[in-house]
Amino acid sequence: MNEQYIIQNAIHNLQKDEIQAEWREVTNDGFIDGKLTLHIKCQPTVVLNVEVKKELRGMHLTIMEDKAHSEAPFMIVADRIFPKVKQELKERQINYLEASGNMFLLMDGLYINIDGRKNEVTTTISGNRAFTKTGLQVIFQFLIEEDWVNRPYREIAQRTGTGLGNINNIFNGLAKEGYLLQLTKNEQELENKKQLLEKWILEYEKRLKPTLNIGTFRFLKEEDFYNWKAITLKNQKTYWGGEPAGAIYTNYLRPEELTIYTEEEWNDLIRNYRLVPDPQGNVKVFKKFWKHDTVSENAVHPLLAYTDLINKGDRRCTETAQRIYDEYLQDKF
Repeated sequence: MNEQYIIQNAIHNLQKDEIQAEWREVTNDGFIDGKLTLHIKCQPTVVLNVEVKKELRGMHLTIMEDKAHSEAPFMIVADRIFPKVKQELKERQINYLEASGNMFLLMDGLYINIDGRKNEVTTTISGNRAFTKTGLQVIFQFLIEEDWVNRPYREIAQRTGTGLGNINNIFNGLAKEGYLLQLTKNEQELENKKQLLEKWILEYEKRLKPTLNIGTFRFLKEEDFYNWKAITLKNQKTYWGGEPAGAIYTNYLRPEELTIYTEEEWNDLIRNYRLVPDPQGNVKVFKKFWKHDTVSENAVHPLLAYTDLINKGDRRCTETAQRIYDEYLQDKF
């Protein structure tokens, strides 16, 4: 789905609210994709500097906030924006428009808030196997230890718990998307790594993480939530992710929700940590999907902690994610 398709869909759907729009692409500006002119009934004409994205997630918020200031008046246009991210955009007073016609606009005394429009389902046909659930597990290994792109397929399969037959498809998919560069007959390296990381973060939240979900819990004793650091996790089986991992790596965040990744069985999990299943609980538990050691003995790898936090979308998690990136990840990307 290209930018033009997203823009034209949005313009078409705005007409349902008697808002006429005109789009002019900007090709010689590295900061915006174009300008959107809005003709709103009984209101002055509005011209906005626009960036277009297929999806907008928490990981993009800091950049969008910077652009909202440097490129004002600014609007982000996306095919889809997740509800939590919409709320955060509103709180930061960042204008947005979805392809469905949902819009938030606040400027010069003008306030428009259109919501509730459903996105039409877009069917994409793709033979690329790099970003399937299996492919994402392999890419995670490559992102944290890039030299693994040159290991034998059998070793990669064992390391990632992936079927040997899938590895070639994953490599082909990465090459097709421009993320793998062949240097010599026997040597290759990751290309466009920052872009690959961003795509992995988006696809992890959408495709892999939901399949890892074990359940939502609360502690039998409420005080255990606030004393989570005192809890002894099963070594090499259970790790803190998300907000507690962010707190471990940065000493900056006080968790409002606890995330756990584990290999322990359901009954052992409940018994060992005195957890009670509760759909409204503040402890989220997921299956551990990697086989390597982590930087911290009781927290997930910084890349996964960064991913969990950036996908939350709220300011405190985004700020913590940035600290993790600056300290542990930026040299790799």
